[in-house]
Formats: sequence, structure tokens, C-alpha cells
Amino acid sequence: MIERLKGEWSNIGCRWLVTSVMFVAGILGVTAQTEEVDTTFAVTPDSVLLNYLDTLAKQDTKTLQTPRMTADTLVRRAKRDWSTWQPNPQRALWLALVIPGGGQIYNRKFWKLPLVYGGFVGCVYALTWNNMMYKDYAQAYLDIMDDDPGTASYNKFLHLGRQITPENEARYKTLFKKRKDRYRRYRDMSFFVMVGVYALSVIDAYVDAELSVFDISKDLSMRVSPGVISTPRAMTASPLQTSSVGLNCQINF
Repeated sequence: MIERLKGEWSNIGCRWLVTSVMFVAGILGVTAQTEEVDTTFAVTPDSVLLNYLDTLAKQDTKTLQTPRMTADTLVRRAKRDWSTWQPNPQRALWLALVIPGGGQIYNRKFWKLPLVYGGFVGCVYALTWNNMMYKDYAQAYLDIMDDDPGTASYNKFLHLGRQITPENEARYKTLFKKRKDRYRRYRDMSFFVMVGVYALSVIDAYVDAELSVFDISKDLSMRVSPGVISTPRAMTASPLQTSSVGLNCQINF
């Protein structure tokens, strides 16, 4: 029994020894192979290395290099192509509502700006002038209607050498009243015309932006073909006259 145990232990020891030797040998083999590869690379001739670098240099530069972004390239890419630009109708509408003429500027219709601002300037001038004349004639009418001789602002409207006398006082009262009412009407009309110019500028900006994105085909054609026209039964006396033959004209635009 003791001899048998000794034999088994000796076999286990031999196996362990063989395994250890094989493991050490494997490590030494990998190390030697690595050192051999490194040594081979280190002693590579210069001609081989130069040929390898020359091969890399001859490859397609498009796949090896990234295009360089310069300032000119960025400006060229950021520049908008105005020939194909289409304005937004909603933005044009809001700009025209906030800023008079802003919709025309957004739509790049600069030739309309003199019309818009000219209309506004003309309406403001007419409104100011008529309001000033209305106030002057209104004060003159009040002065001629009272009995105070110290209030005589109406004299500046009289021609040189003319005076108001009891004989012509009624005529001048009627004249001042008519002119007062006339300039008041012109003042109010100037205000409404200015509002109309503002509304037209807003409508023009919106419609112009809408038409810029509207697809207008150049194919204008008319097609004529025979057709059967149905007539409502209530419009005919006979049930046989519910349809008729005619020509069908179709216009494409």
C-alpha cells in the first residue's frame, strides 16, 4: 500500500514538473519571437522604409486628407442665392404690420419703397396743413361770431384794404364757416388716406410673397372635345330632354 502511494506521488510530481517546464518554454518562445520581430524591424534597410513612405505619398490624397476650410470657402457657402430665394408670406405680413415698408424690403422689392414712403409723407403733409388751416379758420369764425372787438384774428384772412362792416359781416361769417368745415373734412380725409396707404402696403407685401411661391405654368392650352351635358329634370318639360350633346372646352394654365 505504501509503495503504491509512493508511485502515485512520483507520477504527480513528474506531471507537475513537465507542465511547469512547458509553461516556461512557452513564455520564453513568445518573448524570443517578439524580440526577433522588433530586431528585424530595427535592422530594416533604409531603402525598404523609403519605398513604403513613397507608396503612401502616391495614394489618393482625397481619401487621406480632409478639405481645408478657409475663410473664402465659408463666405462662399454662407452667401445666399437670391435668384432662387422665396419669401415667407407670414413673415412679410408681420414685418409690414410692424414697420411700414418692411414687407417690401423683406420681399426685395425696393422699387416700391418710394411709393410707400411717398404716400406716407404726402398724407402726413396734407394732414398737418389741413389741420393748421382748420384751426385758423375755426378761431376766426369764433372771433367774428362774438361781440368782443379785441378778438379780431379774422383780419389776417382779409384782402388788403378790405374791412368787415355790418353790411358784409353775414357773408364773411358764412365764408369762414364753410372754409372751417372744408379744412376739417380735408384733414379727416388725409388721415383715412394714410390708413389706406398703410393697409395697401401690408396687402401688397403679403400678396407679393404669396405670388413668389405660386407655381405658374407656361403651358397655356385649350382642349376642345365632344361632350354630353346633363340638364336638371326640373328645367325640362319632357323626361327625354335631360341631356344634350355639345362641345367641352378645357383650358389648362
